[in-house]
Amino acid sequence: MRMRQLEKRLGIPLLHRTARGATLTGEGAVAAEWAADVVHAADRFEAGVAALREQRAPVAVAASLTVAEYLLPRWLIAARAAAQTRPVSVTATNSTRVIELVADGPHGLGFIESPQSVGALRSEVVARDELVTVVPPGHEWARRGTISPSVLARTPLITRERGSGTRLNAEQIMADAGHPPVPPLVELPTTAAIRTAVHAGAGVAILSILAVRDDIAAGRLVRVRVRGLRFVRELRAVYARADELAPELRTLLAVATRGA
Repeated sequence: MRMRQLEKRLGIPLLHRTARGATLTGEGAVAAEWAADVVHAADRFEAGVAALREQRAPVAVAASLTVAEYLLPRWLIAARAAAQTRPVSVTATNSTRVIELVADGPHGLGFIESPQSVGALRSEVVARDELVTVVPPGHEWARRGTISPSVLARTPLITRERGSGTRLNAEQIMADAGHPPVPPLVELPTTAAIRTAVHAGAGVAILSILAVRDDIAAGRLVRVRVRGLRFVRELRAVYARADELAPELRTLLAVATRGA
């Protein structure tokens, strides 16, 4: 029935119909060749459009919150200026989750701030960062200016959730110095929430200098030194294999490592 409708629309007979079956007419054979060309052209068109979509599809990067908020934007701008690239989609999460996202494949490149093992992934240092102890201006430590590591270790802190690079680094450095910290006062999901809580007088926090530099300069927060103890950490890029990175991610990685 569909072939009869096609013949009616084209105005030519395509098939010889007999009781023993149907065969192409001369016109039908020519039309079939032309139709094959059209089908192949349509397939090429679909494949070409799919390739164009792939070229414009975002490439995925995962980054810990400190890197995502204070370093990655500058790196992305520099990478974009270095070459015309596809859009980059950024997932901001804690360091443990960044490692999982890169290891599982949806994200080709990640940036972490924790000292933990990255398993089979490769890693390289892209920056160094210092963590500082901060209190609100009215806190008793603000008047002292310095405290001992033991006092800090006995004080419940306002921290990020487990898996956060900032928390892991601070806890490890304190434990390595012989002063493992007590459980936190409260866990909050973002650096901004912790800064707000400290400013409101809720307690003490250890945060990246990148996150609190402006607050310290403006007097909204006060930095307290810890005698004999510095919280310095390495920020790292993680990936499966450099030669398998998308060109956009290779450029981004090169920009980030230049800063190291």
